[in-house]
Amino acid sequence: MKTFFSLIFCLVLTTYTRAQSQPVKTGYAPVNGLKLYYEIYGSGQPLILLHGGLGVGSMFAPIMQALGAGREVITVDLQAHGHTADIDRPLSLESMADDIAALLKFLNIPKADLMGYSMGGGVALLTAIRHPEVVRKLVLVSFPYKRSGWYSEAMSQASNMGPASAEAMKNTPLYQSYLSVAPKPDDWVTLHKKLGALLLTEYDYTTEVKQIKIPVMLVIGDADAIHPSSEVEFFALLGGGLRDGSWDGSGLSKSQLAILPGLTHYVIFASPALANVVVPFLDKP
Repeated sequence: MKTFFSLIFCLVLTTYTRAQSQPVKTGYAPVNGLKLYYEIYGSGQPLILLHGGLGVGSMFAPIMQALGAGREVITVDLQAHGHTADIDRPLSLESMADDIAALLKFLNIPKADLMGYSMGGGVALLTAIRHPEVVRKLVLVSFPYKRSGWYSEAMSQASNMGPASAEAMKNTPLYQSYLSVAPKPDDWVTLHKKLGALLLTEYDYTTEVKQIKIPVMLVIGDADAIHPSSEVEFFALLGGGLRDGSWDGSGLSKSQLAILPGLTHYVIFASPALANVVVPFLDKP
């Protein structure tokens, strides 16, 4: 049995190499009872990259060079993922968002850009909602503002996360990668249980999204696990797509929507096309 998330990360683990530049710093930030692992690359305006469920910060390796031009890129292994050990609390977008805000304080970064993919997109969104003072710009890749934005078949597969999926995935490169870095390898089953519970949680951030004041970029593939119509609704909540942009650009929204052709939920995070739309958005004054 291959679940929604195992398909994603088995794919990336077989396609990316570790030919990326070496981090200038790695470490563990003591935040909210966690020892949160991070890696820092380059220098400049800080950009925090947040991985998807069962992933690790290094999953963005194929586009790190493009994203890192003139930036300080910081990858994070979220609670129970990668190098970061689990603790006695559920996996929730809210708690992980609080972890990111605490990480920025630990690193003495007053304000950063955030880019999150899938589950990491939810963490990035909740960071902007709960801690707006620490976020300059926000990029949400393949994450809808409400749970009904996911296609039903995607959520059906994701809801199967648990002991059975943990056992089935023990013959995959993903599990071998987990074993190689996890502080507590026996937490593999617990991670699947907690992630399964998170994926079953209903959410709708309509009210909160309307209050966001910073520029936001929404990105999905045209064959993503998310309804394109849901992202158009998301864009409208941010004030985008409500009027003609006008010949002089006076009707442009500060937020942006990108639907990338020929990309699925399972490859978008590593696509050069993603970097090609994100970099100009982040560079814009």
